[in-house]
Amino acid sequence: MTLGLGVLAALFAAEANAGCSSPPSKAVRSLWQQPLGEGQARLIPTAFGEEFNGPFDNASIVGLWKFSFTAKGNTGANAPPDGAPIDAGYVTWHSDGTELMNSGRAPTTGSFCMGVWQQVGAATYKLNHFALAWEFDANTPPSAPGVGGADFVGPGNIREVVTVARGGMSYQGTFSLVQYASDNKTILADIVGTVQATRVTVNSTIED
Repeated sequence: MTLGLGVLAALFAAEANAGCSSPPSKAVRSLWQQPLGEGQARLIPTAFGEEFNGPFDNASIVGLWKFSFTAKGNTGANAPPDGAPIDAGYVTWHSDGTELMNSGRAPTTGSFCMGVWQQVGAATYKLNHFALAWEFDANTPPSAPGVGGADFVGPGNIREVVTVARGGMSYQGTFSLVQYASDNKTILADIVGTVQATRVTVNSTIED
């Protein structure tokens, strides 16, 4: 959901970058099931090929959050070291089971991405998130391949499992980020780490 990416080879030299991906092809069991009785929630399919009850008006994850991704547990010659910042920005978890992120990456490389989530524990949530990554070169004229000097890098997929703290003002958990090439198959980067977030309220400031 989300990274400052120029050339993928330099992905770990500066800040990492996420891209967007098409949803899994696994078919869901049903497209829609209406309530069977009063007070019974309808079933809505997710991108995980599972069904879940919704909407989630009272879920503790619902709202606007300020988040950060930090690398942890990566291996390999080009892997980011533990503690390296991967991304940061703002994310909204909606009560209908969808999510929208405004990443800290430059808009020219694709800063908005989206996902779907479901509750998997008392205050624990699983997110499946997709984004689109672009490589922008200000020196490349708009007539060159791509759009206005930007070439499509490929789709990316971010998965998170997070738990909201008691009081509902923060959450933390883990993330995995896989950046694909434009063929939707070749993996350009595979990053794991931790995610932390604090809730944004009507009284929050930039420093919060």
